[in-house]
Amino acid sequence: MTSNVLPFGKAALPRPPVADRRPKVDLVHGERRVDDYFWMRDKANPAVAAYLEAENAYADAVMKPTEGFQGALYAEMLARIQETDVNVPYRQGAHFYYSRTEQGKQYPIFCRRKESLEAPEETTLDLNVLAEGHPFMALGAYAVSDDGALLAYSTDSTGFRQYDLFVKDLGTGVTGLRLAERTGSVAWAADNRTLFYTVEDEATKRQYRLYRHRLGGGRPDELVFEEPDEAFNIGVGRTRSRAWLVLGAGSLTTSEARVLPAGDPFGSFRTLAPRVHDQEYDVDHHGGDFYFRVNDTGRNFRLVKAPLDSPGRESWTEVVPHRPEVMLEGVDLFEGFYVLLEREKGLPRLRVVGFGSGAVQDIPFPEPAYSAFPGPNLEFETRKYRYSYESLVTPRSILDYDVDTRASLLLKEQPVLGGYDRTLYASERLFASAPDGVRLPLSIVYRKDTPRDGSAPMLLGGYGAYGLPLPVTFSSARLSLLDRGFVVALAHVRGGGEMGKPWHDDGRMMKKRNTFTDFIAAAEHLVACRYTSPFRLVVEGGSAGGLLMGAVTNLRPDLFKAVVSHVPFVDVVNTMLDATLPLTVGEYEEWGNPQNRAEYDYIKTYCPYTNLDGKGYPSLLVKTSFNDSQVMYWEPAKYVAKLRTLKTDLNPLLLKTNMGAGHGGASGRYDRLHEIAFDYAFVLGQVGIGR
Repeated sequence: MTSNVLPFGKAALPRPPVADRRPKVDLVHGERRVDDYFWMRDKANPAVAAYLEAENAYADAVMKPTEGFQGALYAEMLARIQETDVNVPYRQGAHFYYSRTEQGKQYPIFCRRKESLEAPEETTLDLNVLAEGHPFMALGAYAVSDDGALLAYSTDSTGFRQYDLFVKDLGTGVTGLRLAERTGSVAWAADNRTLFYTVEDEATKRQYRLYRHRLGGGRPDELVFEEPDEAFNIGVGRTRSRAWLVLGAGSLTTSEARVLPAGDPFGSFRTLAPRVHDQEYDVDHHGGDFYFRVNDTGRNFRLVKAPLDSPGRESWTEVVPHRPEVMLEGVDLFEGFYVLLEREKGLPRLRVVGFGSGAVQDIPFPEPAYSAFPGPNLEFETRKYRYSYESLVTPRSILDYDVDTRASLLLKEQPVLGGYDRTLYASERLFASAPDGVRLPLSIVYRKDTPRDGSAPMLLGGYGAYGLPLPVTFSSARLSLLDRGFVVALAHVRGGGEMGKPWHDDGRMMKKRNTFTDFIAAAEHLVACRYTSPFRLVVEGGSAGGLLMGAVTNLRPDLFKAVVSHVPFVDVVNTMLDATLPLTVGEYEEWGNPQNRAEYDYIKTYCPYTNLDGKGYPSLLVKTSFNDSQVMYWEPAKYVAKLRTLKTDLNPLLLKTNMGAGHGGASGRYDRLHEIAFDYAFVLGQVGIGR
């Protein structure tokens, strides 16, 4: 199964065209700065695309000896998937909605049945048809009017996350002309004829305007609201009670909401509680009250309510207090009960509470590390709660919790074909110690016959940003690593949300370096516990997790055998200095604003591109997409080009650019599997496994 000879070929390194090497020289806080690869930002220059294609050709040449292995990996991963499949239907109004897949087709088909699951199937949207002639296809909004007659949906055909909005008559099957460009959220009013939608500012890609569209009115769409603060995005939605439209506006640290009765679509939105800096809240409706999840008395949020006619802060009554040890991540309100979406000690919890009785029920979960998410609970009058559960060894499972019987009914577990036996695998939850003594959660999975003597290869992943927990989820593709002796681990480092808002606060702004030292401590702990060894340890992260990869590789290149970095945010200084780029202004509250000297100096201490140096580095596979609107392709391209001039080792350094996709990579499910097979061939080859 293993070999001492790595299955990689050799090829001539790609070189940028000499005529197009235009460095940028500027002054920041009196410091002269030179960016030799600034020219790569010129997306319209054919030489830039040619250079990226040359890098692709180089990566393919180096990986050519693994082509057969890639094909085998793809085939075994595909063999585990039930290609023709149906998701569990959910109820909305008079219909049951679901999506299904067909063998050989890249994208899902969205369908419904009226009143009964035995009724004839209606196709509401076939993404395979919409994808014809496009290398990429993603669905954004999908909103059906209350009467079930109309579907508002949006699609992106480039990967730039720029969505076009359409309305389809589900009775006739006729789709109207494009209603709007660059759209985000949508919501129907109760009259089934008025549609609210948001659009983005073309320059910054933030959702900033709300429009009102009246079908068949023959009038231009009305601008209802515009958010002037560049740190804020807006979104429109509908309460589960269907009684109210909600317009939310929020930055990374501050938010406010406006409401409009759904039955009065041409009325005016009113503000519930004006924004207060560093306070976040969201709102829902039940009976005569609005319910607010708010972090005004503590970072981890509490639940309050206020009368509909007096919703301001002075009227708030506490329902669930703030608890320092419990993060209140969300609240789902229903006619007779509500569900608290909580996280304690890094693990999610679903707590069902009865209106009136106050009776509390915790939905039990059996494993040491897992994920649990709310499902599509669109009906207000119900006694059941749809949720999903999965772990590193348990495939995604869809369940209904019965509030009256206090029992969960398994509706479907995602099939894993080929005789998957979960009893062969073990999952653990460990804790490592950070340099400052903080305990860091780790989630681990491996085959039970994997040796624990430091000889096993490991893939260690991390993220640590925006207060987002790194989800502990199942992957049938991952079995291709586990069955070849890999241990797979997730490091839940600070900057994420595993331990609530304070966990996020301790890994952002002027504490960002904690994210990187946490990850290094996690890797060292796994080595000390003999799960792996540095020469067998591969690490992986994407986007902000790619920043993590770049930072820890600069800090401790000796600790890792190889690094896989997806769409990595590695040029933090230059990107955050450029307020014209999408997302920059809104993310000052995550990374800091380098126009401030202290924040500039701090970002410089960890920015991967800035801190590349003349030394040996692990093997690197860096992946990006030409149409990425979040981490522009030139960040990883510049990073690789600069590193080529500095590194002193002979380890592979590959840049792979998807020229027809965006931040998430390929959109088609078969195309995505091919990308994973490429990555796994690289990872396995780095530890001497070539079949």
